[in-house]
Amino acid sequence: MKKKAALHNLGCKVNAYEVEAMQQLLEKAGYEIVPFEPGADVYLINTCTVTNIADRKSRQMLHKAKKMNPDAIVVATGCYVQTDEGKLDKDEAVDLILGNNQKKQIVEVLEEYERQHKKQKHVIKINQTKEYEELEISHTAEHVRAYIKVQDGCNQFCTYCIIPYARGRVRSRKISQVIEEVQALAVRGYKEVVLTGIHLSSYGLDFPEEERETLLSLIQAVHEVQGIQRIRLGSLEPRIITEEFARTISALPKMCPHFHLSLQSGCDATLERMNRRYTSTEYAEKCTLLRKYFDNPALTTDVIVGFPMETEEEFRMSRDFVDSIHFYETHIFKYSRRHGTKAAAMDGQLTESKKAIRSDEMLALNEKHSREYEESMLGRELEILLEEEIEMNGEQWYLGHSKEYIKAVLKKQPQYGINDIVRVTADGFLENHIVTVHTS
Repeated sequence: MKKKAALHNLGCKVNAYEVEAMQQLLEKAGYEIVPFEPGADVYLINTCTVTNIADRKSRQMLHKAKKMNPDAIVVATGCYVQTDEGKLDKDEAVDLILGNNQKKQIVEVLEEYERQHKKQKHVIKINQTKEYEELEISHTAEHVRAYIKVQDGCNQFCTYCIIPYARGRVRSRKISQVIEEVQALAVRGYKEVVLTGIHLSSYGLDFPEEERETLLSLIQAVHEVQGIQRIRLGSLEPRIITEEFARTISALPKMCPHFHLSLQSGCDATLERMNRRYTSTEYAEKCTLLRKYFDNPALTTDVIVGFPMETEEEFRMSRDFVDSIHFYETHIFKYSRRHGTKAAAMDGQLTESKKAIRSDEMLALNEKHSREYEESMLGRELEILLEEEIEMNGEQWYLGHSKEYIKAVLKKQPQYGINDIVRVTADGFLENHIVTVHTS
């Protein structure tokens, strides 16, 4: 009888990649992968710790797994495991504790547990390792787009963020390993890859001087892989956008004009309290550079509202700055106090009601900017990667995304299929934030 394993991911795209890599290791070892429902022999939860709420959700999922099958092996892995300060050691719902940089051992530690039937913990001092954990995928749950993890760790220590403590220092994956994985995915028909990491802009900083590679050299190498037609980047720090970087990637036809530049606040005083290491003026210059080299690129960002000591004037400055940039999408987060970070101990913690008011104002601004950007694309030629078939308003459509990551629908036609890239013209809206397109 094949053992049945169910996996559940919490958190970011890096976590999602690691779950898929662990799933494929289990498949190779003979496990049957089943839905996260009663009946599995092994439940693996890849946890998140970015906020206190993420911690709570991680614990809830672990307990839910044990309730679904009290005889199953429940495996806790990921970032909450790395920072939980021993609570899971006493948690009877958890049988196996597997920290970051230990996930490649999933099959071996399960075999060891089967032999001993004794609670086990495999957690290293993540801040002391320089080793990049080599995980890889041969396919992904998304059938047309593959997220590729190329970097781990962060050296930034923003005052609100626990991630450097959960993920350790910057560690980069060798370009040769990345290319090998991308080539294998291209052979399987994947046309778009998304390069992702915990702090993607730091890629290569940990390599010895004589082996120094950068995110730019990585992008150029991936661009050479036959079969891959689109390259997208995960979240970037503004400082990586130099004249050379913007000019060089703009000359690469496969590069998607879609850039997520992390902002967090448009107020310099707040940025300083966050330890963000750039000013709003410098950030605006980076957006101008991208718009100089790309025609109407989609710029997206993250903004935290209600950071400790954020005054009404500081919030207004942040809001006005966001308004001036005209992002395609702004992801709004109400500041969440995270135990173990400098910001958690700061004076001037704001009430949840005040954060909610500011969040609502930013969300309304985001809605306005998103619509304006999508309307600016009407009448333009777009390139759509067809991802799935859907039925809306009684009609059959292909749903996909443009290189700018605009969601678009094309009426189903026999000459096209899933994973095709089609040149189209945007002509209207099927519903909010779904653009209709037609072929010429």
